[in-house]
Amino acid sequence: MRVITGLARGRKLKEPEGVAIRPTSDMVKESIFNIIQYDVEGRSVLDLFAGTGQLGIEALSRGAATVTFVDESASAIKLVKENLKRTELPGGKTVLGDALKFLEHPGKFDLIFIDPPYATGLMNKSLQKIFEFDKLNENGIIICESKKDLEMPEPLHPYKKLREYRYGKVKITVYMRLSRLSGSQSRTDE
Repeated sequence: MRVITGLARGRKLKEPEGVAIRPTSDMVKESIFNIIQYDVEGRSVLDLFAGTGQLGIEALSRGAATVTFVDESASAIKLVKENLKRTELPGGKTVLGDALKFLEHPGKFDLIFIDPPYATGLMNKSLQKIFEFDKLNENGIIICESKKDLEMPEPLHPYKKLREYRYGKVKITVYMRLSRLSGSQSRTDE
């Protein structure tokens, strides 16, 4: 597990011990960042169910302004902190706590990564909270990693499901919050 590109390119990240944390594969991570390559620099990012923190760290390496890493596991947050230290990237903030409760607090983001433990129902619950509490700025993007057979919900306006990508047993689903003008879209949708 390593940082693919940017300021911390090639830096190795500490991997979790055991099976409690399921890191995103390098192939899927690279595909995610190919999808959002023009939507990272200068953005505020939320890495929900952070695990090792590798998605948020990759975003920081590629120029994200800030990344908030949220996980309810103390060992996961410890791992994120160790990986931030290894990469020496500024702008990372860790939050030990329940992801769903975190989404009820004020604050919006430009990019949200959601990768909860599979088969827990947390994916759809997280999306419902994001839509309900309107956690994205205009033209913000949500990247969801799930099992390929998980039925992803259709959101209400101003949110829109853009596309799904399949990589073996994994599915990446991309959502976007439309602008008030509703004609403005990011490069991800082009």
